[in-house]
Amino acid sequence: MSRLKEMLAQRMPQFREIRARIAKQYKDIQVSEVSVGQIYGGLRGVKGLVCNTSSVQPDEGLKIRDIPIKDLTDKLPEEILFLLLTGSMPDEEDIKDLQQDLGQRSEVPDYVWDVLKAMPADSHPMAMFNTAILVMQRESLFAKKYEEGMPKLDLWEPALEDALNILAKLPAIAGFVYRLRFDKGPRIETDPALDWGANVARALGELDPNSKFTDLMRLYLTLHSDHEGGNVSAYTSRVVGSALSDAYYALSAGLNGLAGPLHGLANQECLRWVEMLREQFGGVPTDEQLRDFAWETLNSGQVIPGYGHAVLRVTDPRYEALLAFGRKHCMDDEIFQIVSKIFDIVPDVLKQVHKIKDPWPNVDAGSGALLYHYGLKEYPFYTVLFSVSRAMGILSQYVLARGIGRPITRPKSITIKQLIDIIEQKTGDKIDRGIYAEI
Repeated sequence: MSRLKEMLAQRMPQFREIRARIAKQYKDIQVSEVSVGQIYGGLRGVKGLVCNTSSVQPDEGLKIRDIPIKDLTDKLPEEILFLLLTGSMPDEEDIKDLQQDLGQRSEVPDYVWDVLKAMPADSHPMAMFNTAILVMQRESLFAKKYEEGMPKLDLWEPALEDALNILAKLPAIAGFVYRLRFDKGPRIETDPALDWGANVARALGELDPNSKFTDLMRLYLTLHSDHEGGNVSAYTSRVVGSALSDAYYALSAGLNGLAGPLHGLANQECLRWVEMLREQFGGVPTDEQLRDFAWETLNSGQVIPGYGHAVLRVTDPRYEALLAFGRKHCMDDEIFQIVSKIFDIVPDVLKQVHKIKDPWPNVDAGSGALLYHYGLKEYPFYTVLFSVSRAMGILSQYVLARGIGRPITRPKSITIKQLIDIIEQKTGDKIDRGIYAEI
């Protein structure tokens, strides 16, 4: 038994007992109220989930297992995975054991390569990546054990096996998707002796002879690993997994959500805005030019991409980590020089717009520029890298959900007639129902 599995075997009963005791003893305690605005606004801000792997506080940013992400930027992705699953930082032996385990699981079945090669040449990289994950569903140990009648509370063990098998293969799959889709040459084998982030860099190709791209990949994968349980990809995976669909189904479903423009494509929009700046001014703009360009963008009814956040009210610490990396390694790059200058100028502009609650950058404001600097200039691929990283959080949440016996997700929906009844009861207003009859 691996050290990770051994620790989880010890802790799953504790996790399960805590959940069961709170759910039973305090089941009638009200946590949240839902307004009409929230119902029609995508349930924004409604507290309806418990997610222990990470949290996002407005004045602090992302925390992984209650550890601020800024204190984890020197950690390998494998260390983050261990922390997500167990709640504890691994020691050297834990990491060595996990890396060896992932290395032994890293071989991708040949039929995956065949399926990807058979897809249309202009397929979107996310469609290719998600297809590769879904087609491997036949490998699911969870599905086999469920069919054999394994007790539900023991299903976390094959869920963990599925999760580790998937994660081990993602560097090779992502690299092959990139090289096949963008005609970069033959597939590059991953190396079981390398760490996870280094294998992502290796599979993509030799993008940086000084190995700084490998360092960026380790940092990028750590920063994007998890972000609470209510974002589109995490929540979609959670709902699908709650039906006891295996990890292949659940992860693929969630990553289909990550492919949406409002979730996983933000860093591309940020980079496009930066390139517009460079093109308009023939290089790095002056402070005054940048300030004027920001106002032109806002006055045209658009937003400054990468600035603002639904929850945060401070600079995203993930952006700060990427900015520090770029200022150390990429300040000879015009694109990154503009990114750095935007951080110095744009927040003061946004503070003057009263409706903007958060004038500070989020992680997307910096990630695309760094990928671009190291030669990854194919925007549609960026979300694949995001997916490789976010799979750690999604799959950790999946394993833990099976371990604590989380039930199927089934919120209650109401008709607009019922909603109007509630509004009338609460307000005393009389609403003309005729105009809503066909909605």
